[in-house]
Amino acid sequence: MTQGKFSTRSIWAGEKDQLAFGATQVPVVHSVSFGYEDMDEWYEVATGKKKGHIYGRNTNPTVEAFEDKIKNLEGGEAATSFSTGMAAISNTLTTFLTPGDRIVSIKDTYGGTNKIFTEFLPKMNVDVELCETANHEVLEAEVEKGCKILYLETPTNPTVKITDIERMAKVGKANGAIVIVDNTFATPVNQNPLDLGVDLVIHSATKFLGGHADALGGALVGSRELVEQVYHYREINGATLDPMSAYLLLRGMKTLKLRIDQQNKNAHDIAEYLKTFDIVEDVFYPGLEEHVNYDIAKKQMHGFGGMLSFSVKGGVETVREFIPALQFANKAANLGAVETIVGPSRTTSHVECTPEERAAMGIPEGLIRYSAGIEDIEDLKADLKQAFEKVEQKVSPKS
Repeated sequence: MTQGKFSTRSIWAGEKDQLAFGATQVPVVHSVSFGYEDMDEWYEVATGKKKGHIYGRNTNPTVEAFEDKIKNLEGGEAATSFSTGMAAISNTLTTFLTPGDRIVSIKDTYGGTNKIFTEFLPKMNVDVELCETANHEVLEAEVEKGCKILYLETPTNPTVKITDIERMAKVGKANGAIVIVDNTFATPVNQNPLDLGVDLVIHSATKFLGGHADALGGALVGSRELVEQVYHYREINGATLDPMSAYLLLRGMKTLKLRIDQQNKNAHDIAEYLKTFDIVEDVFYPGLEEHVNYDIAKKQMHGFGGMLSFSVKGGVETVREFIPALQFANKAANLGAVETIVGPSRTTSHVECTPEERAAMGIPEGLIRYSAGIEDIEDLKADLKQAFEKVEQKVSPKS
């Protein structure tokens, strides 16, 4: 495993073994299959007795470099990759869950994950128990009743709620559960769930890992025993990461530490700045001391992340005027890129849910998700100010 501090490993990990022809960058290997003249060697590679590649749905040199890099950064024994973050989540859950099993999770997961819990797993006769995210006592009690998987997302999307990973990993392990954490919002720069006792870490690599909004991908990191089971499911069911996407993700990850450090700073400054506007009802950011789980976040995170959200007076009417008025923000269903990205949860993280379902998860229709980019902070603040001024001219928010 590549040694060194985080930024050094983010550049060098996983790359040297895949270099060819004297190149200093990992090549994009587009070949679907890999040929062998020696039948015995072919058989050894095909059966896993010798390192190599057979077919692109299974493994690929460029994809392997990406897997080795994220494995190194998260400190896991093994990693496998997927075509998207949701493929990583769905393949992992389906690998381990069978009819009659039980899974315990939280109510505040990403909308697509929530749909798996509320729509698809019940069809498989899997019992799903969703608990209040911040109520650790209830979570512990439900895990102690018995479950196959304890699934957490922290910080959550979009209200950035925090769960005590180490506390929940202990109760999960004590009761025989596989403990999984979606670490997309935090990234391995800000949080290392495996070091806190978790079994498996999931990423939507599309977001902060890639960082440039130009490649879809997902990743799973953890123990070799568990990851190999998920890899086997993925290789048969085919949610394979494309080599070109793997290359783009690799390239993006080289600047991960630089980007996240700046996004951490920008998000924190924006969160504090938003509190100065009367039109803003609430600001949700784990780096604010008034955040309900600030102490937990401070304990388990190295930085508080580039994601925040805030609710505005006037609800949807204000949102309709405010978001288009922003100049330095993409209005899109994405996050974690170098440019700031803004959108309401009703069209981004929880578009799959009804207004009633969003309300039940504590997501008001006037909530705005803000993914801080790496722009100059004074420009971002000025942009927010002018957008709020335009809103105040058109809308009279109700208190």
